[in-house]
Amino acid sequence: MTQRMILNETAFFGAGAIRNLPEEVQRRGLTKALIVTDKALVAAGAVKRVTELLDAHQLHWALYDEVVPNPTIAVVQRGVEVFKRADADYLIAIGGGSPQDTSKAIGIIINNPEFEDVRSLEGVAPTRNPSVTLIAIPTTAGTAAEVTINYVITDEEKRRKFVCVDPHDIPKVAIIDAEMMASMPPALKAATGIDALTHAIEGYITRGAWKLTDMLHLNAIEIISQSLRESVKGDMQAVEQMALGQYVAGMGFSNVGLGLVHGMAHPLGAFYNVPHGVANAILLPTIMAWNADYTGEKYRDIARAMGVKGVESMSLSQARHAAVEAVELLCRDVGIPASLRDVGLKTEDIPALAQAALDDVCTGGNPREATLEEIKTLYLHS
Repeated sequence: MTQRMILNETAFFGAGAIRNLPEEVQRRGLTKALIVTDKALVAAGAVKRVTELLDAHQLHWALYDEVVPNPTIAVVQRGVEVFKRADADYLIAIGGGSPQDTSKAIGIIINNPEFEDVRSLEGVAPTRNPSVTLIAIPTTAGTAAEVTINYVITDEEKRRKFVCVDPHDIPKVAIIDAEMMASMPPALKAATGIDALTHAIEGYITRGAWKLTDMLHLNAIEIISQSLRESVKGDMQAVEQMALGQYVAGMGFSNVGLGLVHGMAHPLGAFYNVPHGVANAILLPTIMAWNADYTGEKYRDIARAMGVKGVESMSLSQARHAAVEAVELLCRDVGIPASLRDVGLKTEDIPALAQAALDDVCTGGNPREATLEEIKTLYLHS
């Protein structure tokens, strides 16, 4: 069986890594950036750190700061028009998953105008041309959008999220600078951190997993479980470790897929605008427990990577339970809401949510096949 790995052309890591941006732009002969971000990051000064670097090197840029959480089709369409009007030739995405995903969609449509109907990008779209050059600068340690071939857009009209999978959308350059993540509030660090853990765990147990991605995912689980609590408290060394851990998880899951946690989380964002990391974090322990009997020895590996003591002497059932408990404890310690009811789940919406989850591209990678009725039950009990 042939396996495929797609990663960034170039990636920089470490505090102060954004200082490499001007040289990368000049080396590639790029002339004008469209910076894609949101108004909160402009107000917080994160965008200014980048624009000052560009200005100091006489590099031109324009700004599109209309990105919203769970970015919509309309946000992408406006971004495409702004890119054209600005006469830009590359993109800089500053932010978490929302600016990154918006930039991917913009970049693909600019170079593949036959896909200007954003909905046509759902699934594995047969685009012919690589995206406009995209430089990704994440400000959260969770989504790993800067290293993945996936992006997610919200269709407000149909109250659904759709996942796009396209090797042509991966950023050419990723700059993973912990200093750009330092101002995240604790709740955001917690939610994005558990999102990263979900990527690592689902990537490890997904049907497409193989030896190389297993290595990446186990390493990511270890880094995240050791660093998230202190990162939430503001420890900069832990923030830097989280920046690395979430990227390592992204290297893996981008190439093998995810599972039912993500399949069920996406509709929650579309229906209630629940932050993606929060939705994943609430669902993860419940669905891990439901999947357990279909994962072989992998939960023992997860428990070991999360620092559970004595896991080697446990029965398989005990080891699986220990892995779920370790995840539950980490979620509690960083303040994740306990239930989907806490983020607005309505019982009357469950049938529609479950159908959307069953249809989600991520669900097919789950190690245990789920029926519509089983998904309804999982929503009810999460």
